[in-house]
Amino acid sequence: MKASARLVVALDSHGNSVVRVLRSQSPLTLVPARRVGAVALVHLVSSVTSPLGGDSLELTVEVGPGASLDLRGVAATLMLPGPTGLPSFSSVRFSVEGTVRYLPEPTVVTRRADHTAVVEAELDSHAELSLREVLVLGRAGEPGGVLSTLVRATRCGRPLLHQQLVVGSPAVDRSSAGLAGKRVVGTSLMLDAVPRASGGGEWWNVVPLAAGGTLATALGDDVVTVTRVLDAI
Repeated sequence: MKASARLVVALDSHGNSVVRVLRSQSPLTLVPARRVGAVALVHLVSSVTSPLGGDSLELTVEVGPGASLDLRGVAATLMLPGPTGLPSFSSVRFSVEGTVRYLPEPTVVTRRADHTAVVEAELDSHAELSLREVLVLGRAGEPGGVLSTLVRATRCGRPLLHQQLVVGSPAVDRSSAGLAGKRVVGTSLMLDAVPRASGGGEWWNVVPLAAGGTLATALGDDVVTVTRVLDAI
């Protein structure tokens, strides 16, 4: 299955953030809230089971000057193997001149799944972006599949972050160089003007980025614990 969706949010003459373009293609279904205000709320719904092996999904998001978007998931995403044994692919690409908050629900990488997920963001000089990603290796009682994630962010063409994570090798995932045996990893990327000091604790750390912004990472045995840590940072 190949599918794409596009979302464009702009500021209207009354100072409200409104959806100007909304194009969905199953399983990428965009559902805007009926409310009108300073922040546009849109939910991303998977209308059929996806991604399966062989699927290719692409979401493009554009937010204009002064506009704000809150883009949220509504349910966990299950990455499943397909009948052909082919890998699956998904991408979310942001072009931001305003403010974006992206909060997908946790992603569960099931046994034998093989998926590549890409998030790319291009920000202008005053744009802000925050996103949180929580990955779970396998359902209860099963090992996880193979997942490669790439997060790449730039501001006015200047690199802010280029980070790749590959999980799915049991030996590496158990090692201290990998996930140290934890099955849940969460990251929170905050590209804004808020200064945050570096820090860390048991299974989490906060790193200011050289060109502006902050990256927080947490490991844990369950989604609730990891989410609470990220929310507290």
